[in-house]
Amino acid sequence: MRFETDGKIVQARFVPRLEHVGFKATVHGGLIATVLDEIMVWACAVRAKKFAFCAELTVRFLNPLKPGQEVVLLGELLQDRRKLFEAKAEVRDSAGKVYASGTGKYLPIKEADAAEMATDFVAGANWQPLE
Repeated sequence: MRFETDGKIVQARFVPRLEHVGFKATVHGGLIATVLDEIMVWACAVRAKKFAFCAELTVRFLNPLKPGQEVVLLGELLQDRRKLFEAKAEVRDSAGKVYASGTGKYLPIKEADAAEMATDFVAGANWQPLE
């Protein structure tokens, strides 16, 4: 996914595929939970300038999501308690219909560990979260 931000809200477009189906042409709830977690991690990174691990994730499934249906993921950091971040996220379509929402608690990753982990998915250890 490609992430965009206004400095507060992080968003990404997502189109689930057929292989993401769990039951009766409906996207698997575990996959929806995964993308909610991902957008919240980036929301923490943007606002707190730190990556974090999920310590607790709560997801509410509101409507079935079908494969091939484009949705927007929206994530926001609600609280930065330095040792714990709290975030929220939604999966919604362009008309505003919400398919799932989530909240999460995240533990910041130590700077040394984050720099090493960043080399796996960005150009180098001198990464900067989305700005």
